[in-house]
Amino acid sequence: MSNEPGDRPGDDDNPFKGTPFEQMFQAFGGAFGGGTPGQGGGQMPDLGALIQQMQAMMQPHDGSVNWNLAKDVARRTVAAEPDPTPSDRQRSAIADALQLADHWLDSATDLPSGVSTSAAWSRAEWVEETIEVWRRLVEPVAEHVVSAMGNALPEEAKQMAGPIMGILNQAGGAMFGTQVGQALGGLATEVLTASDIGLPLGPGGKAALLPANVAAFADGLDVSAEDVLLYLALREAAHQRLFGHVPWLRAHLLAAVEDYGRGTTIDVSKIEESVRGIDPMNPAALQEALEGGLFEPEKTPAQQAALTRLETTLALVEGWVDDVVGQATEDRMPAAGKLQEAVRRRRAAGGPAESTFAALVGLELRPRRLRDASALWGSLRSRQGQQGRDAVWAHPDLLPTAADLDDPLGFREGLSEPEALTEAEFDQALADLLDGTSDDASDEEPDEESPEK
Repeated sequence: MSNEPGDRPGDDDNPFKGTPFEQMFQAFGGAFGGGTPGQGGGQMPDLGALIQQMQAMMQPHDGSVNWNLAKDVARRTVAAEPDPTPSDRQRSAIADALQLADHWLDSATDLPSGVSTSAAWSRAEWVEETIEVWRRLVEPVAEHVVSAMGNALPEEAKQMAGPIMGILNQAGGAMFGTQVGQALGGLATEVLTASDIGLPLGPGGKAALLPANVAAFADGLDVSAEDVLLYLALREAAHQRLFGHVPWLRAHLLAAVEDYGRGTTIDVSKIEESVRGIDPMNPAALQEALEGGLFEPEKTPAQQAALTRLETTLALVEGWVDDVVGQATEDRMPAAGKLQEAVRRRRAAGGPAESTFAALVGLELRPRRLRDASALWGSLRSRQGQQGRDAVWAHPDLLPTAADLDDPLGFREGLSEPEALTEAEFDQALADLLDGTSDDASDEEPDEESPEK
């Protein structure tokens, strides 16, 4: 009996059963969500949907990653769970929290507000709003990984495959785009704010929170939802102040990631060895090789230096935010200490970005030394005031180094605030200085001697 429209084909309807194409389509079916309900993966997918997927993967694209495909995969990953559009009430609550947060922060830092607009994002909106920055971060290393796929072919194979090398590059960009999309889709379910991972992912001046993720984070904290929202708004507003009024910081962070990516090297011999052991008619074996680090980049000395610079700067950003928010909430929010520890544990455990970047470019964005950086900023503030603490951001050369984080309480220990002078003492000191300068000048004789010939 023939299938009616809408019926799903079972094993008996599989036209490829018993052929090598059966295994290939079963692998694609698992990857694209095919399969008969109740029977798990490995069943025949909807061939129409599969063809559409393949056409999307082979669409021409600029760069090494098919970003249209990446965005589409990310949106579909997000859509696997409910992703309601934030309500007017949620938007209003977030706007009010950010406004109050900025008011509190005015007493904790001399940096002015960096918030020009506020937003409540759904997870899909987070993908749309941040995709361009992710493109800048991922593209350098993707270029090396995708080119390595072609370089792994022997020279004679390259010559024979010349006409289809472009297709192979498109396929490589599609593979990487799919991985990026899956990673960003997963990340969208966890991030709390636009600056949650310490990088300026969103548009400049736009402070944003994701109410669905904030609510999930608040579960089990034994803290009121209002306090959780306000605390996260304080952290977001503090990030915006730093990124908005330290003009070199955004470029400094993104350049460190780009430098890391540009230094990527791929062990082609490892790829060749792995490819030789893969059955070309066994897509599952290829997928297993990919997951096992087939294209995993090797860290060069230049990359390690860029990684250290990035990790240190991320820790300093997060530590400064930690100190400023702690100062702003000290006498205002009794639950702030509990929320601070919850955020610290979340970041120390890897945070939402660590697994994403580790999977994409071999780069972890965890501020490993958050507590050291927070202690450094707090110690500096206690000795030089918040002006002295914030003045360090005037130039990248003034920033603490990784070695400074080894002794956070000793950073700039030899420098202290000068003692305050009364007006009379200042006038007297100025007069003494002028008198001394005048005496020195009058005592000096012009040097008219010339060397004898």
